[in-house]
Amino acid sequence: MKVLSVVGARPQFIKCAPVSRGLRKVHEEVLVHTGQHYDYLLSEVFFRDLGIPAPDYHLDIGSGSHGVQTGRMLAAVEEVIGKEEPGIVLVYGDTNSTLAGALAAAKMHVPVAHVEAGLRSFDRRMPEEVNRVLTDHCSDILFCPTATAVANLAAEGVTAGVHLTGDVMVDALRENLPLAKERSTALTDLGLSRKGYYLATVHRAGNTDDPAALRAIMEAFSRLDAPVVFPVHPRTRKKFTEYRITPAANVRVVEPLPYFDMLTLLSGARAVLTDSGGVQKEAYILEVPCVTLRENTEWVETLEDGWNVLVGADADRIVAEAERGGGGRHSARFGDGHAAARIAAIIREFGP
Repeated sequence: MKVLSVVGARPQFIKCAPVSRGLRKVHEEVLVHTGQHYDYLLSEVFFRDLGIPAPDYHLDIGSGSHGVQTGRMLAAVEEVIGKEEPGIVLVYGDTNSTLAGALAAAKMHVPVAHVEAGLRSFDRRMPEEVNRVLTDHCSDILFCPTATAVANLAAEGVTAGVHLTGDVMVDALRENLPLAKERSTALTDLGLSRKGYYLATVHRAGNTDDPAALRAIMEAFSRLDAPVVFPVHPRTRKKFTEYRITPAANVRVVEPLPYFDMLTLLSGARAVLTDSGGVQKEAYILEVPCVTLRENTEWVETLEDGWNVLVGADADRIVAEAERGGGGRHSARFGDGHAAARIAAIIREFGP
């Protein structure tokens, strides 16, 4: 079958790598990059490091408001679908690229498959939550990473085409952590020792677009008892200038990191402070305590097993939980590292 895969943002490139390898053993894949993430350190470097084939189509959509960006993607993906006539369109995660790919396919009566289906934060103020719900409800095949995701879909009346595959992020970590340890010099380059620093990421609009929230988070970082390595998203860096925020001396602001460097820093951190869903899950898999700078999460398993805690943008809570460290029980709730193979096999069964 011809599978048209739509990606556009850093987390999708990571998930796409093992799935693409699995797909190409039995299918023809056409890879479409929307250009949602277009900075080299958030895009091309991942194709290089993860061995992802060069995109067959690069749509160069770039940034913009949610409506403008999604609309431009929708029109461009629709044109590619019309040209390629795929048997199925595969989308990942919860970005505007995800929704645009799913809507374009559904409107053209092409089956949609969604990797990472069924996730819910139950906060419709988050654009990612809207993207998840709409994508799931127009998908024909729903690849769920966890049993919780399957239950979320059932609660919404979605039961047909639902498959519990495990999480492809486990596949990616198993493949790439040994390579990261072999190739990355991030700890040496930054003068760090294992468990002697915190790692932070902040990019969600709820934090970056709220001056009080971003200031509180940066104040918390300044009070921590060890250096804070902070790879800064371009949008967050712009907000520093707009809000006149100067990171404290203990906060090591760096450019977005290649995947191998990020894996090395994450696996060696005392704790991670983040508003990223993907980083929460990676921290759990790597058994690193996580302090989530949100009031909710789609990865409830990380909370239930004790590796994650929600603190919002409360500076005192951030400091207390980060310095407390902690950890909990660990299980294979996110799968066994063979999700990509299951996805390729299910798509094969779906085809003609």
